[in-house]
Amino acid sequence: MTQRRVVITGAGTVNALAPDVKGTFAAMAEGRSGIGALDFADVERLTIRIGAQVRDFAPETHFDKGKLSLYDRFTQFALVAARQAMAQAGLAREPGDPTRWGAIIGTAGGGNATVNEAYRAVYAEGKNRVHPFTVPRLMGNAAASHVSMEFGLMGPSFAVATACASSNHALGLAFQMIRSGMADGMLAGGAESMLNFGGLKAWEGLRVMSPDGCRPFAAGRNGMVQGEGAGIFVLESLDAAQARGAEILAEIKGFAMTSDASDIVMPSREGAARAMRGALEDAGVTPEAIGYVNAHGTGTAANDKTEAAALSDIFGARLSQVPVSSTKAMHGHCIGATGAIELLACLMTLNEGVIAPTLGYDAPDPECPLDVVPGTARVARVNTVMTNAFAFGGLNAVLILSKL
Repeated sequence: MTQRRVVITGAGTVNALAPDVKGTFAAMAEGRSGIGALDFADVERLTIRIGAQVRDFAPETHFDKGKLSLYDRFTQFALVAARQAMAQAGLAREPGDPTRWGAIIGTAGGGNATVNEAYRAVYAEGKNRVHPFTVPRLMGNAAASHVSMEFGLMGPSFAVATACASSNHALGLAFQMIRSGMADGMLAGGAESMLNFGGLKAWEGLRVMSPDGCRPFAAGRNGMVQGEGAGIFVLESLDAAQARGAEILAEIKGFAMTSDASDIVMPSREGAARAMRGALEDAGVTPEAIGYVNAHGTGTAANDKTEAAALSDIFGARLSQVPVSSTKAMHGHCIGATGAIELLACLMTLNEGVIAPTLGYDAPDPECPLDVVPGTARVARVNTVMTNAFAFGGLNAVLILSKL
C-alpha cells in the first residue's frame, strides 16, 4: 500500500507569550519572554517563584458554566487551541467522515490543577468532600476526550504521557496513523498546566529548576523554568487537503522515537542521536537538508551538553552552520505541551522565514558548540526543519517537517 503524505492545515495555541498563533509568532520574532513572577496561592512557600504563566485567561469567556465544571485548566487550554486550529483549517464541526478522525493529546501532569485543589481541600482545609467531577477532570485523557466530543471525532482518540516528549509522540503517532491509512485526519498536540503550589513543589524536589531564568546552552545556565499552555494542530492527508483547497502550513516528512533504557533522569547521547537519525531516515532526507533545529534545550547542565553532543554525531563538521535554537527561554518548559508549542517556532521558520532566537545566552559553553541564534531572531530561507524532544525516562521523539 502506498503511504499517504501528511500535512498540517491548522494550528492553535494558548501559552505565556500569547493566546493565539499570530501573537506567539510575533513574540518569538521579537525575542520576547513570557517568564515572570508566579501568581497563585502559597507561592511564597516555594523556593522557585518564576515561570511562564498564562495570564489574563478568562475561561468563562470560552465555556459555559455547566461545561466549565468538567474542565481542568489543561483541558481548557487544549479546547481553545483546538478551536483555533480547526478554524484555521476551515473544517466543520465534524470533518469528513467523523469515524476516520480522532484526537491524540500529550500531557505529563493531566489535571494537575484539579489534583492540587482537591488535596488543598482535604488536607489543608479539612473538608471531607471534593468536587464530584474530580476524577473526570484530573484523568490524563480528559483533554483528548473533550476535544473528540467538541468536534465529533469518532476515530482513535487517546492521551500520550511521555513526560517532556508527550507532544512529539502525539504528533508522530497521529502522523503515522494518517500515513498508514488508519485515519484520515487528526487533532494532535499537547496541553499542560502544573503551575500551582503542589505541581511546582514536586518539581523543586528534583533540583533542576532555575530561580532566576532559563539560559539554554549558555555557560551560565542553572536549570529549567516551567511554563504552561497548549498547542494543537490539524493533520490530514495531502490529497484531502488539496482537494478542499486548504492552506498547507507544512508537511510532516518523518518521525522516530527511541528509548535510552538507561536512567530515569539522565539523558543519553546515543538515544537522542538514534532518534534524530531515525527521523531523518523516515523522512528520506540527509542531515544536509536540515536548515534549522528546534532543540529540546532545557537549560539544565546535563540535557544541553548531551543534546549538543548528539547533534554533533548527526551533523558532524557542519554543526556550526546549522541554526539550533531553544525557545524554552521564552515560553518556558511546558512539559507535555512543550513540543507542540515549539512546533509553532518551526512553522514560523518554514512559512515566514524567521528563526526564533535563544534568549539568556550570557556566554558560550565549550561543551555546547552550537549556533544558538543568540538573543535576536534571524531571517533565513529554510525548507526543512527538525524538532527534538527528549524526556525523563529516556524517551525520545523527533519530527522532521518541510515546506510543501
